[in-house]
Amino acid sequence: MSDGPAPRSDPPWRGVITADDEARYQAAGFGKPLGRGSSPALVVIDVQYRTVGNSPKPFFDSLADYPTSCGEVGWAAVERIAELLGAFRAAGRPVLYPHVAPKHAYDAGRLAAKVPAIMTVDAHGYDFVEQVAPGPGDILLPKRHPSAFFGTALASYLIDLRVDTLYLTGCTTSGCVRATAVDAFAYNFRVVVPHDAVYDRSPTVHAVNLFDMAQKYADVVSTADALRLL
Repeated sequence: MSDGPAPRSDPPWRGVITADDEARYQAAGFGKPLGRGSSPALVVIDVQYRTVGNSPKPFFDSLADYPTSCGEVGWAAVERIAELLGAFRAAGRPVLYPHVAPKHAYDAGRLAAKVPAIMTVDAHGYDFVEQVAPGPGDILLPKRHPSAFFGTALASYLIDLRVDTLYLTGCTTSGCVRATAVDAFAYNFRVVVPHDAVYDRSPTVHAVNLFDMAQKYADVVSTADALRLL
């Protein structure tokens, strides 16, 4: 593993974030690379049918499957996650699956007040997408809040495994991926976000959050570049 800067492809926020926006962050000194450590783990967040639908469809069509679906962009990301899974498993590196647990009436809380549809997802919606489902030895972490660290044993597992770098995949870019990246950064882990292996229901929100994570909390690279690092 190299501890040097990550290779960069064209920024996924190009055309959304203005040149003036980028210049402001550059002038202030943001966006320096975190680099890679020597002990990476892959984190696959919430890649369940409820976030992609039962089959690839345009966004608004996929809402007929689940109101929480991101549609075909999720299925495109699944293909990239599958590539990363293959590489991590071949290298014998840890793979962890933080995932939303089925909701019960007592789980409503503030999230259900904000997004009532999350309480209507059927049992199949909580199943892992078959192409990237957990395998033997992978670690499952049911969660009930955006960050994979909040209320779970994720930090304990990572310490035990001596992990120093987290590759974050899954969804949503602006929600659980971002919350997990912020907490991982706060725990002093190095963070890599392969931008084509995460997804969101809005391309604009997806791009803006990738830009912001790249400036403050993570190295944002393509899956192809992430695989080269491995």
